[in-house]
Amino acid sequence: MHCALYDADRCRSCQWLATPYPQQLQQKQTHLQALLADVTVGEWRSPVSSPQQAFRNKAKMVVSGSVERPVLGIVQRDGTPVDLTACPLYPVSFAPVFAALKPFIARAGLTPYNVARRRGELKFLLLSESALDGGLMLRFVLRSPAKLAQLRAALPWLQQQLPQLSVISANIQPVHMAILEGEEEIALTENQALAEQLNHVPLWIRPRSFFQTNPAVAAQLYDTARQWVSELNIHAMWDLFCGVGGFGLHCTTPEMHLTGIEISAEAIACAQRSAQQLGLEKVQFAALDSTRFATGEAAVPELVLVNPPRRGIGAELCDYLSRMAPEWLLYSSCNAVTMAQDIARLENYQTLRVQLFDMFPHTAHYEVLTLLQRRP
Repeated sequence: MHCALYDADRCRSCQWLATPYPQQLQQKQTHLQALLADVTVGEWRSPVSSPQQAFRNKAKMVVSGSVERPVLGIVQRDGTPVDLTACPLYPVSFAPVFAALKPFIARAGLTPYNVARRRGELKFLLLSESALDGGLMLRFVLRSPAKLAQLRAALPWLQQQLPQLSVISANIQPVHMAILEGEEEIALTENQALAEQLNHVPLWIRPRSFFQTNPAVAAQLYDTARQWVSELNIHAMWDLFCGVGGFGLHCTTPEMHLTGIEISAEAIACAQRSAQQLGLEKVQFAALDSTRFATGEAAVPELVLVNPPRRGIGAELCDYLSRMAPEWLLYSSCNAVTMAQDIARLENYQTLRVQLFDMFPHTAHYEVLTLLQRRP
């Protein structure tokens, strides 16, 4: 992939861009195998590759410059703004959206936030696109609600320019720190859920619910989990840290009992909507802390699927699972370092299968799916 911004040393987000893609994959696989060097792995599956460009369904743009000439992208350490609207990681469909947003910022009078001066209102623009129908979710991250009335008044013009805008909201982030969003979300459209679909499984994304940034690889990850679970003859499973329900909804069947747990109420609302759309009657989703939920239960199902944040599932949950000993564990990880630490804690389990999914080309990051079975 060629990137003029990388060549000009204006953006180094893709740290590995100069490395040929096959070599990137090999380096990640080598890293993963080194982390699990003390583990006997029954089967290493070949890494799942990604498109090398135009694979991102999300843009997280710092807004800088002036209200008349906003810059959407990043700000370098010396305060220099860098326009990333032509970033080759974004699909071509994003270009007309960025082109419309720049004059809209002036129309709405949304002064870009200046970090050094601590002045201005508009901090970030967060854009997400659905792989289902090209629908868009747009979030304005503001310092305060002061410009909300102006923003609302200007929106009809933007919606006329971009009819694919399905969900629009404003997030209030008053803290003078590099924090992407705050706790308060204000709906600017009646619809607040973006319709998505992977592998014919309907999914819904609300403004504050997490969803993968690489739908092509995410679809393969979910489908792989579904295939692995289908081989196990499972009657009941937990999906811990379930997000909007992607893993559980892929892996369950109408006959299977599924319990999905996620601390985000918004994500759980999305998962419940998908389950209802699929007509699943033996499914329960609840907005709870996954570790507290699990360790408070007196029994476990045959399969526990975990998809934790980067910190992993941790010693407390590992200890509980070791004691309760479900037959199968399916571990999806966005941080192989903490996954390896957790697997080392799960001494009563053998690692049957591991597969790397390259969700983040041109960086050192990757995702892993690992199937573990209780030792006889």
